[in-house]
Amino acid sequence: MKTKKIGVLALQGDFYEHAQILRFIGAEATEVRLPEQLKNLDGLIIPGGESTTFGKLATEFKLIEPLRAFCVSGKPVLGTCAGMIFLAKDVGLKQPVLGLMDVKVKRNAFGRQVDSFETDLQIPVLEPKGLFHAVFIRAPLVESVGKGVEVLAKLDDGTIVAVQQGNLMATSFHPELTQDTRLHRYWLSRATKP
Repeated sequence: MKTKKIGVLALQGDFYEHAQILRFIGAEATEVRLPEQLKNLDGLIIPGGESTTFGKLATEFKLIEPLRAFCVSGKPVLGTCAGMIFLAKDVGLKQPVLGLMDVKVKRNAFGRQVDSFETDLQIPVLEPKGLFHAVFIRAPLVESVGKGVEVLAKLDDGTIVAVQQGNLMATSFHPELTQDTRLHRYWLSRATKP
């Protein structure tokens, strides 16, 4: 099977950690900073970072429309933390976003950096079954989902922290900051389907 070439948006944030995991699980990882770097990719990850900075830089580098076109092409896209905000239709503020996932997201929902936390989540789509240790850093949460959005994981109190809509997947947490590669493997498997 041909090695999948996955782009990681590298404007800001923890793109390096995603690239490391992708290489570890057998994909080719390439950093994306310019529109032409989206060509010939099999999938794209929008990492954690600062969503307003993503928006400003993506606008400056004329990436908003090419990113939107890539996302609607049907190729798998994963957004983590700020990446979730960047993919969402409703973020509660005026800022440049792709606006593609039918979710309402609350930014920094759990508080400031000092309020970061870790917890175990049940994510049924992951194999083998079991808990997934999740790291939340100034994380958003999903306040509501539209039709066609599948909820993949919730906190014990019912707060939605992972969603999927067609080829788009987003998490409030940072799967790249753990040794558990199951979420990336699950997502990559979607890039290997014909």
